[in-house]
Amino acid sequence: MENRKVLKSGEFLVDTVEAKDVFIPEEFDDEQLMIAQTCQDFLETEVYPNMDKIDSPDIKLMRTTLEKSGELGLMGIALPEDVGGFGQSFVTQMLAAETIGAGYSFSVAFMAHCGIGTLPIAYYGSEAQRQKYVTQLATGELIGSYCLTEPGAGSDANAGKTNARLSEDGSHYILNGQKMWITNANFADIQTVFAKVGTDRILSAFIVERSMPGVVIAPDEKKMGIKGSSTAQIFYNDVKVPVENMIGKQGEGFRIALSILHMGRIKLGANVLGAAKKAINDSVKYANERKQFNVQISTFGAIKHKIAQQAIKTFAAESATYRVSKDIDDLIAINKESGMDYGRATIEGISHYAVEAAILKVYGSEALDYVIDEAVQIHGGMGYSAEMAVERGYRDSRINRIFEGTNEINRLLIADTAIKRAQKGDFDLFGPAEKLYNDLENVSSCKVENESYYDEKRRYLANFKKVSLITIHGVTRFFDNKLVKEQEVMNNISEMIMVTYIAESLSLRVEKIQGMTGDAAIFRDMLDVFIYDTADLVRKSARDAVNSFANAEESLKLNAAIGKLTNVAGVNVKEARRHIADRLIENNAYKF
Repeated sequence: MENRKVLKSGEFLVDTVEAKDVFIPEEFDDEQLMIAQTCQDFLETEVYPNMDKIDSPDIKLMRTTLEKSGELGLMGIALPEDVGGFGQSFVTQMLAAETIGAGYSFSVAFMAHCGIGTLPIAYYGSEAQRQKYVTQLATGELIGSYCLTEPGAGSDANAGKTNARLSEDGSHYILNGQKMWITNANFADIQTVFAKVGTDRILSAFIVERSMPGVVIAPDEKKMGIKGSSTAQIFYNDVKVPVENMIGKQGEGFRIALSILHMGRIKLGANVLGAAKKAINDSVKYANERKQFNVQISTFGAIKHKIAQQAIKTFAAESATYRVSKDIDDLIAINKESGMDYGRATIEGISHYAVEAAILKVYGSEALDYVIDEAVQIHGGMGYSAEMAVERGYRDSRINRIFEGTNEINRLLIADTAIKRAQKGDFDLFGPAEKLYNDLENVSSCKVENESYYDEKRRYLANFKKVSLITIHGVTRFFDNKLVKEQEVMNNISEMIMVTYIAESLSLRVEKIQGMTGDAAIFRDMLDVFIYDTADLVRKSARDAVNSFANAEESLKLNAAIGKLTNVAGVNVKEARRHIADRLIENNAYKF
């Protein structure tokens, strides 16, 4: 592992890294690009030509298409070689997830199988379980699913009532209960099912085979989008599950569930990139073809604004995605060196970055919704027609804000997890926060003499972090242990943390591109616009939080400090966005 500075989850609030310490997509090697191209070729040959039929829906065709991807080895990218996988790095897994993310409902079925449907067994299962099941899940001979959510439980993962009672002879568990919103339900062979053993208060996890007597799968739900993805309820009526099919230890299921959800969130952050880039390509091509008033609509300033903003949001999300992916790779390596086995080292590495996983999930899914909404708008009336790809993309994108924990839950997690990590001593947040809060009158954001372009951006980002720290100190002091119930305030904090992390990741990427190529003009336009917009978002979120607790005198002081710290130089955003849009229009595609 190369010598690079790696921050703990959430530590970016009080520390920073240099551009040389982050991984950026411009550093993908030939093997990684080849894997991505294989994924893209599969979409072009097997998915896109059959998309209407898959979405009809045709679950047999979906199953067959998944099996074909397994035969090509695409299902084994994240799995170790001892179970038939390719043992690729987490960065490579994320690149594959990004590419497949442009595959509409196929992407949902594929990622559910490769991720939550396979990895609980791969990471937590016994060697016998891994050899029996994961070897066939890696090739697509078996298809997997993940059964956690229950009616009435929703986002409270541990509130499920499905029960597993140990048989009198101790040879099996008798499983009874109901699961809902199960992806791949009607063609999955293997189910990872979470249930409480006896009178346990905490979940355990089990491998259930579809063919076991008592497993009843309801007809597929009729959905707004991702119509080709099988989604159904599953009922368990006195299902006899062999004791050797428990994954991990009794009572470990809740931890497994949360860990796998962290993994699902972060990989969803990659998926939405592929979908966004596909929507941008569709937007640019249509804008270059469609004429209005005898000229291409791509020449209109209003259309250029939309295209540029689509690209900026996507490029920024991508910067954060691969930054944390490399951090995860490094932590996995450290875990292995400490003696952890492959599965535990991997899932512990992913789970550690819970703050960043939630950020990628929320920001990425909302960026995609912006991108695809504007793609429909650029298409005008045709965007509302099922003839165009953006119509399917629009319907399919909406689920991402609900998948893997709703964005409301994940927004709360961003702030709550960061604060708890600091309280636990992972990094010192409260010391610097208190110091800033007690010296508000001396807060300054003055330009430093001979400040370089990137020094200026670093100063802005440091100031955004200071605003977050000041606000966190104020709300934790005032609300104390009741803060978790002040969800609007928690959301304010999360918004600041999220956009600051995305902005910093973008800045580090642009600076590294500058060092690698000597030319980052178009990317500096992106960074200028993003920082300019971020300042307003941070200011608004901080003021909303402050005004929820501060008296008139304190509010005046706090808002004055927030104003100083979010003061950034003016940017000609019109021209910057036009430069970005013109590059897209010239290339007739997203090629950043």
